[in-house]
Amino acid sequence: MKRSTDRILTTHTGSLPRDPRIFRLLAAREKGEPASQEVFDATAREVIRATVDRQLEIGLDVINDGEQSKPSYVTYMIDRLAGFGAERRARYPTRLDSADYPDWARSHGPRGVESLRVPTCTAPLEWSHFDLVEADLAILAAAVEDTSAHEVFLSAASPGVISTFLPNEYYASDRDYLEALARVMSREYEAIVAAGFLLQIDCPDLAMSRHSEYSACSLEEFKDIAIMHVEILNRALENISPDRLRMHVCWGNYEGPHNHDVPLREMLPIILEARPQALCLEGSNPRHGHEWQVWRDVELPVDKTVITGCLDTTTNFIEHPQLVCDRIVRYAGVVGRENVIAGTDCGFGSMMGLRGVEANVAWGKLAALVEGAALASRELW
Repeated sequence: MKRSTDRILTTHTGSLPRDPRIFRLLAAREKGEPASQEVFDATAREVIRATVDRQLEIGLDVINDGEQSKPSYVTYMIDRLAGFGAERRARYPTRLDSADYPDWARSHGPRGVESLRVPTCTAPLEWSHFDLVEADLAILAAAVEDTSAHEVFLSAASPGVISTFLPNEYYASDRDYLEALARVMSREYEAIVAAGFLLQIDCPDLAMSRHSEYSACSLEEFKDIAIMHVEILNRALENISPDRLRMHVCWGNYEGPHNHDVPLREMLPIILEARPQALCLEGSNPRHGHEWQVWRDVELPVDKTVITGCLDTTTNFIEHPQLVCDRIVRYAGVVGRENVIAGTDCGFGSMMGLRGVEANVAWGKLAALVEGAALASRELW
């Protein structure tokens, strides 16, 4: 990523509120009633161009397609890779905070996957529709042509998060499954960068899965799993320069107790071993807003940049620009102003069935992010 030496840049984590036109087509596809690919692509072109324009109108520097054409940041793969069976996964893990607070879980617990196809891996993984990746690249390239964007990124699921959501019933071991995912996904990763975009790798498996998929593990056992995930991810990214990579780590994009979230301090040594230059980390929600202090004890490597979350993506409060400014300045004070980019804790549309921030409120939050970054820039330079 291009560092700035005279102001704080702004970005977000990937998913933005979906346009109703594309939402309807995605919902039909998830129900097994898809429109023609020509109709879908034509709608995607209109919606993504509008999404790009709105990001630029607000003043965001590093933008993307808003993940408009994907039903979620991870399950989009089932339309592109052969090997996933048609049946829904048989079991979902119980999040530890749901177990602690069953009344909350019954009435307000995290949802999202109910409207999505969530199959299992039942056969060898291989590309069946790489043309869908190529369509994503062409549509975004056309949408950002001749724009003023500082940089443009495109998101892709990590092998680890795919394995977390789409379980393995074919490969002999978890490692074998991850390695197979890394082999096939590396083609998408390299294509994104070859098209001139930054690649964002989404890695909730390095934090969120501690209190869900791997909740029965000890902390040390989970760390060993995370080390394996990073090792295999790095191999999938070995042909891509780190400065073309950003990595998102989160604890789950839902408003809930989060009282079992693994502390950033525990995971940071492992996260820092990953190849991507830029690390997108939560920095504003009540469970992780204090973790900027970790950097007082952990030195940020000279080749790393932090995209700190300045907006909570699970509530409809619009943060005051001064609060955004304060969060940026605080982070800059421990890692250096040139090493900070202002972002969001997570996405505003991680899964098409996940209800969270109302669409216009989300755009209002992003406008506050830009205004707060301008305040911080005046304070820091």
